[in-house]
Amino acid sequence: MSTRTLANLSHSLNVAPSLDGALVALNEALLEVDRTATVTLFRYDGRRGLLRDRLTPRGNAIVRQLLEARLDHLPPAVCAAVGAAGDFVDLGDHSLDSLRLLGWTLPDPDSLLALRGLRVDGQLNAVVALCESRKVFGTRTMESFSPAVALFELAFSRFADREAREEAVRTLEDVTQRVHGEYVRRLGELERALLEARDQAERAPELRSPAELAAERATAAAAEEVRRATRRSQQFEEQLTAAIGQLEQAHMELHRRSEALRQRTRTLYLLDKVLTLDAESLDPRQLVDGLLALVGDDMQAQRCSLVLRAPEPGSLYLAAARGIAPHVIHGVRIMLGEGVAGRVAESREPLLVQDVDEAQAHPLLRDQYFTTGSFISFPLQYHGELIGVLNLTNRAQRGIFGEADVERVRLLALVISLVACHARLPERLLDSLHAA
Repeated sequence: MSTRTLANLSHSLNVAPSLDGALVALNEALLEVDRTATVTLFRYDGRRGLLRDRLTPRGNAIVRQLLEARLDHLPPAVCAAVGAAGDFVDLGDHSLDSLRLLGWTLPDPDSLLALRGLRVDGQLNAVVALCESRKVFGTRTMESFSPAVALFELAFSRFADREAREEAVRTLEDVTQRVHGEYVRRLGELERALLEARDQAERAPELRSPAELAAERATAAAAEEVRRATRRSQQFEEQLTAAIGQLEQAHMELHRRSEALRQRTRTLYLLDKVLTLDAESLDPRQLVDGLLALVGDDMQAQRCSLVLRAPEPGSLYLAAARGIAPHVIHGVRIMLGEGVAGRVAESREPLLVQDVDEAQAHPLLRDQYFTTGSFISFPLQYHGELIGVLNLTNRAQRGIFGEADVERVRLLALVISLVACHARLPERLLDSLHAA
């Protein structure tokens, strides 16, 4: 999938007013890759373990169909991989049977089915299904379509959070109305009880002469009723106080969800800036400096660097940096297994360090520019090919990187790898360094 297509999709998802609009934009991006392929979205009800409905794009509209299909009717390995989310799961020869289990029939019986789970707050929330024609030669559609689905997952999380927030607001309104109605009813009962007791007290002098003892008992009974009514009023006030506490907790949860939505929206905006930079920058030096600046500013890293693969086997070179020692020049070679970047490139696994003592054990960080003990070193890969390594440290205000930051960098690294591979950035930048 071309970078321009991803940039257009990113913008469409960012301005989409609803999940339907986002799904239509995803389908348009698919048609640019494969006119014969079909994409649909199954929404998943985790409490019942059922796929509850299917949303299929048809032009600018969405066709909805209610379902009650069980995801665990699929092969166990497929079900587990879809539940874990991540990449597409290819069903291969099981495609036709799986389509029937999902209540989905296509004109071409030789279609191949691929599924990818979408998770929200750590729980499976939906499944994206992609049907493509069987090809003898060429790349599978699901491989080139994966970056587009990764962008769609961000928009889907935004709309899922909005739906949860609206449901929480409706629940709060129902609780408030119910508590207010109960309060009015109890207050009315108390007022009636007080009026009855007052009437009995006013009639007591008239009854004192013929039946003084009976009047005194009536007065005592009225006083007891008032006492009981007061007690019921106190209990109601306690219930109201508890309800207010629940309301405050709900508002806190709404604030947390709003903050998560803000973070996802910020990520979508950053991805749009990266893709726009790639589309507009012809100079490899301007492109690599712009990519590093965007990621460094977003992660608040005062010191960051980007190393790319070198033509020599087993080596990398420093492509761009910010905040490193002055004597380190661009183009300097780093061997696989050498230093933090070399070890990360060799293992192809991200490295997160949060403890100061642990950080001091890494030789690349032993200079006067190191001020914090937390850093992230992340490998850049595209289709299993090593592109380079991204390093981030010295977070502003002595901040500490966490697991959530690693996941954020993971998505940014995917887009940077795609841009670098599409623009042949490692080769072009190295040629410009030699020319300089």
